[in-house]
Amino acid sequence: MTTPKAPSRQPQTAAEGHHGWDEYAPFYDWENARTFGRRDVPFWQRLAASRGGPVLELGAGTGRVTAPLAKAVSARVVGIDRSAAMLARGRARLRRARARNVSLVRGDIRHLPFASGAFDTVIAPYGILQSLLRDRDLKATLSAVAAVLPRGGVFGLELVADLPDWRDYQRRVSLKGRRGRSGRPITLLESVRQDRRRGLTFFDQEFVEGRGRTAVRRQFTLTFRTVSVRRMARRLEAAGFEVTAMLGDYQGGPWDARAEVWILLARKC
Repeated sequence: MTTPKAPSRQPQTAAEGHHGWDEYAPFYDWENARTFGRRDVPFWQRLAASRGGPVLELGAGTGRVTAPLAKAVSARVVGIDRSAAMLARGRARLRRARARNVSLVRGDIRHLPFASGAFDTVIAPYGILQSLLRDRDLKATLSAVAAVLPRGGVFGLELVADLPDWRDYQRRVSLKGRRGRSGRPITLLESVRQDRRRGLTFFDQEFVEGRGRTAVRRQFTLTFRTVSVRRMARRLEAAGFEVTAMLGDYQGGPWDARAEVWILLARKC
């Protein structure tokens, strides 16, 4: 049996938020189904349906939210993502769903390639804005979102709750199971590093598929930035939005610092 190798580590100074997502694509849906599932999907469906106009999803990826969103509304739905590998899986999902009012676009959320006022609603589910590792990237993205919304248009975003101290989180077996028609065993080994000064958390991922000498190992790092609800609210206001709600669950309950769910809704002024 081969000795497992420690995950390769990108230098913290070289990290970019889009690094690792192409490599993550084959495993994203498998992991998500075992951790997060579809708990947030009905919330985004209700928000989009209540607005009625065209919807843009930032960080659409494999279409986890995009596909059910397109089923819930009659208006046009567009998803944008930087990862070609994630989008390939998203397009396959949309073909299976036979969704006709939806399209996926490869692009950078800091520079949205859409006309002014093209969408009535923009959503950024499950912490996608925390892949923006610098203030200037967040500022550019919020400006781009404001540009594609008309006055009164709504921007809904979710933040991942403040990350704890991960010092004892080294090569931990986070998930085990099987996937695909072959039912091959798969294990996720995870290590976590933090740069608290910059508010960054680095997840060193190692997926092991199969066993023994034939096992296939995929290693990559995902980087996220901690952003508080209050700080994000200030950024939204500086970008020309009025924050209309801070929510602490997917049923519309009020937010507080102990809530597991952090959602902000904002209206373009």
